[in-house]
Amino acid sequence: MESTVQQAINLRYSELAQTSCCLSCGGAINHSKAVAGETCVDLGSGRGTDVLRLAESVGPTGFVYGIDISDGMLDKARHHAAQLGVGNVAFLKANLEALPIEDGKVDLVISNCTINHADDKQKVWNEIFRILGNGGRFVISDIYSMTQVPEEYRNDPEAVAECWAGSVTRDEYVDQLGKAGFTDVQILEESEPYAKGKVEVVSWTILGTKRFKKTCSCKNN
Repeated sequence: MESTVQQAINLRYSELAQTSCCLSCGGAINHSKAVAGETCVDLGSGRGTDVLRLAESVGPTGFVYGIDISDGMLDKARHHAAQLGVGNVAFLKANLEALPIEDGKVDLVISNCTINHADDKQKVWNEIFRILGNGGRFVISDIYSMTQVPEEYRNDPEAVAECWAGSVTRDEYVDQLGKAGFTDVQILEESEPYAKGKVEVVSWTILGTKRFKKTCSCKNN
């Protein structure tokens, strides 16, 4: 069952699916550098615009999954893909904490201003690490808060749905990345702080790679 916050997000974005407004806080796809044959995932895929761009980049030998919880957005995305005759895509309804994708299957994960919505952000990062293959990468645009977001906003479904009240601090964000297993993370873009409610937040785009340490099973003679 969806939480109150998730219900508010679903409702807000289903309504926005019928508009032409910009929905993201960054341009993760502009740094993604998808290539032919790759398998990609867009978390919070909305109307499917970035999924369709990725589908063109990866070509017929690649595949792109769009993940969203908004029925309105998913319907719009599927309609766009069908209109354009794009067959190497699938739009799936799922929470970010439980992605319906096999372990190690993915080369690239992108997302624009979506992870801050999640109830359990650590699980989201764990899932991203799980579905990426060795050497796979993520390019994520998101928001962090300069200080802890007050409970009055954190418990307000509308404020969370507006992409800022669910944010964590920069230190918490970095800690979650490390706990998930990402040790190779770069900041590609980072805004100046700007006011939201009683706090200031920052938009950033980060790049991370999944790398397993090589182990030696050699035996001494």
